[in-house]
Order: sequence, then C-alpha cells, then structure tokens
Amino acid sequence: MYASRRAPRISNELAYWRKHNRLHGWMEQLWREKTGNESVFNCEEVILELEDITNLEKDILNKELPESEGFFFGSDSYEDYEEEYKEDDLKFIKEAKQAIEEGDEVVYSSWW
Repeated sequence: MYASRRAPRISNELAYWRKHNRLHGWMEQLWREKTGNESVFNCEEVILELEDITNLEKDILNKELPESEGFFFGSDSYEDYEEEYKEDDLKFIKEAKQAIEEGDEVVYSSWW
C-alpha cells in the first residue's frame, strides 16, 4: 500500500504501509464511495482530495479507521497503532496536504 504525489509525468512516493489493514479499509470505503465499484479493491487507485485527507486525519486522531480483515493483513493494525502507524500516518497527512496545495495529485494504491 502506498501513496504517491503526481505532477505531470512524475511520481514520487509519499508513504508506504505494510499490513495497515485499517488504513486500507478506509481507502477502500472511499474508493467505493467515489466510484460505486463493488469489485475487489486491489491494484486500484484512489485520488485523494484535500477534503479526503482532512477526513482521514480526523479519523486517525479519533482512532476511527474501520476494522478490516483479510488473509494478507495478519493481526489488526490498531493492536500497536500508537507505536507503529500513527506517526507515519500523520506525517503522510502533512505531506499530502502540502502536495495538494502545490497542485499535485495524491494517489493511494495497493497491491496484495
């Protein structure tokens, strides 16, 4: 799972997550809302708008990312959230907001 910053013909990785099932579940819900697609959320891209990033930040701070299960995830990512994910998630939020303000596209994608 990763998020990248895209300017015309250029892509830079902003963040990379491994087995962060709750973040992936949040992105899957967003993708379904935006596309209406109900197929498997794998190798799909979600373009993140400033509003999406703001909502993600709120859900991170309130520990409201949805529980998401799956063979590839292992244990729940909230088990060690404060130690392993929260700091990186908030760093991503800051960088994503900056990228959007600079006119770049922020895109989430995953492959499992």
